[in-house]
Amino acid sequence: METFVLYCKSYKNDVLRATALAKSIQRFNTDNLPFYLSVPAADLALFEKHFEGLTCRLLPDEDILLANPRHSRDLMHAMPGGQLQQVVKSEFWRLEISRNYLMLDSDAYFIRPFSLEDFMFDEDTPYTVMHEGKDILDFAARRGMKKIKDNYTRDRIQGKLYFKRPGRIYNFGPIPTICSALVWQALAEQYAKPHDKSFAELIREYPNEMLWYGEALLAYAPIRLMPVEPLFKVYHYSEQYTESVGLGETEDTIAENYLGIIKQSNWDYSQDVVPRKKRTWKTLWL
Repeated sequence: METFVLYCKSYKNDVLRATALAKSIQRFNTDNLPFYLSVPAADLALFEKHFEGLTCRLLPDEDILLANPRHSRDLMHAMPGGQLQQVVKSEFWRLEISRNYLMLDSDAYFIRPFSLEDFMFDEDTPYTVMHEGKDILDFAARRGMKKIKDNYTRDRIQGKLYFKRPGRIYNFGPIPTICSALVWQALAEQYAKPHDKSFAELIREYPNEMLWYGEALLAYAPIRLMPVEPLFKVYHYSEQYTESVGLGETEDTIAENYLGIIKQSNWDYSQDVVPRKKRTWKTLWL
């Protein structure tokens, strides 16, 4: 079993984004960390064509879902896509490929060299993305977007309530985040099993995989907590990107503090295979 791998879940409409991600990994992956990418079985041929010449191990989503005996192949059609992808990404650990992994989305790409030490404190302890979300809250305050703060706070308070945790609210994202199989296993055995629920049922009830992960880590402490700030510069909204450009930020300046960049596909349509209707920041948050 590997100590650490990179993992992304994608699908056909994100094939161009995923290809750009794979190329950035091939360019900057100084330790040659293994890169895995899963897609629906029906999309494998498309990705094999686009990924020709790139170092990546492709997997069908179905293999990951069925690694949990409480899941069935019907989930591929029974769950909304946004929830299904959270389940797939969070159940990757069950394949026993690696003890830890970087959970990536297709709209991420690296902008500078990275190595194992960016993700692991020592051979047994991964870093954990954990902070108070002040970057996005500062942006919301500057723009007068009170609803962003209200929804942000409400979601995280709800996550705390599942584990009856007092104290401050924390953000355990945005993706990409570092995941330990031990934390997912603790969530499965110490929370999901006693509540007689599959992980898919947990996501249906509360669709925020990284808050499930982070709150389980705090509740059960299966690994040593070594918190870090977000790994990538993430533009949740087009207004953030416009503001950043106006401040004179470039990939070179961003690379001084971040490993990569995400322009979320919810607003950046430039690499869509199938055109989509543009959405407002209010519908993006919801």
